[in-house]
Amino acid sequence: MPVKTYWLEHAWLGTHVEPGVALTVSISGSAAGGGDGRIATLRTGVETPPPGAEVLRGLTLPGLANAHSHAFHRALRSLVQVGSGTFWTWREFMYQVAQNLTPDTYFALARAVYAEMALAGITNVGEFHYVHHAPGGAPYSDPNAMGEALIEAAAAAGIRITLLDTAYLSSGFGGAPDHHQLRFSDGTAEAWAERVSALKPRGHALIGAAIHSVRAVPADQLGTVARWAQERRAPLHVHLSEQTAENEACQAAHGRTPTQLLADHGVLGPRTTGVHNTHLTDGDIALLGGTTTGTCMCPTTERDLADGIGPAPRLQHAGSPLSLGSDSHAVIDLLEEARAMELNERLRSRTRGHWTANALLTAATEDGHAALGLPDAGRLEAGALADFTTIALDSVRTAGPPARLGAETAAFAATASDVRHTVVGGRHVVRDGAHTLVPDVPSALSESIAAVRG
Repeated sequence: MPVKTYWLEHAWLGTHVEPGVALTVSISGSAAGGGDGRIATLRTGVETPPPGAEVLRGLTLPGLANAHSHAFHRALRSLVQVGSGTFWTWREFMYQVAQNLTPDTYFALARAVYAEMALAGITNVGEFHYVHHAPGGAPYSDPNAMGEALIEAAAAAGIRITLLDTAYLSSGFGGAPDHHQLRFSDGTAEAWAERVSALKPRGHALIGAAIHSVRAVPADQLGTVARWAQERRAPLHVHLSEQTAENEACQAAHGRTPTQLLADHGVLGPRTTGVHNTHLTDGDIALLGGTTTGTCMCPTTERDLADGIGPAPRLQHAGSPLSLGSDSHAVIDLLEEARAMELNERLRSRTRGHWTANALLTAATEDGHAALGLPDAGRLEAGALADFTTIALDSVRTAGPPARLGAETAAFAATASDVRHTVVGGRHVVRDGAHTLVPDVPSALSESIAAVRG
């Protein structure tokens, strides 16, 4: 098994920044899509690079985890910023793009989007995938052709993926899918489970499950999705209380909040993550924290769609681990998502310092990977997956502070533009700011977005 040595000028080790760190990496698996390369040894106090070592100048962090993505939403960037509107008018634009996706066009778009993620230091994406069938709802000859396209796109872009195959069966609390939603629906949760069971994990890809929302999966079928995930010990994600309208409709239909409805049907638990968790009651927070159900905050999307600011500090204090996602990809920048969580809470509470820089980076790394079923990622330590990213400490945004404040610099000043290197499974995916597998990411984005905008 090949062994490679990296010398990190500065490394964030979870609690502090350490200068002069040498890693040896045992590399296995295929060159595309990560593989299982792991950190074999980690030594601190190494003042100069060992002979033959790859030198990473700047601050090296564990690879960032994008715990919530809808890859095709990247085609909506700027298009949905014309004029005003609501979440529900934004959704009409989203449906138009979804109708133009095919397995081939989705592969091309997702490959470009995942390459953009790699350039932003992201090594693992949780793809909340619900565009399953052809327009009109007819299955493809391979019923999982769209999911397979996403898995292959991640490999082609050099990152890991947890495909969160999504049950989306209803237009709202039992209503039949509308014409846009027909390609999302398998008809029943049992049919969804039969289809998704044919998907197989591979070196760079895990298979998880998702419930689109309580409005999109009838209450009597929630348990089927939850059991599928429990039997496989797979991650289970769900959009939860993103909009007050959903809460009101759930109360009208079931006499309880969406969180209470999920609890009643066995959905909550330590492998489950609620996405957004924005409009919650005190009882909801207690249920989520008491079951150690995770919370994925997507601050850029939540403010872009005017959703509101979720009670992240209270959720974490109650026992809900926090992760982060770029969701609709208004921007793809996990460092921005991390600081936005803190800064949004400062605006809401008019107090500062709800999370330390270390805590924000933990949400963007270790806890995000755990939410995607990879508890052995997100740390720079022996035995962990050799996934890491390096940000410059000498850019116009990051120059000036001492290196010992690298965590604060990363969390509160750096952006995706400061990423210099991304390593997945011990292999360079981004080197000196250039993607090694997708030579021209901007052109790949432009061409693939044009193909699906119609």
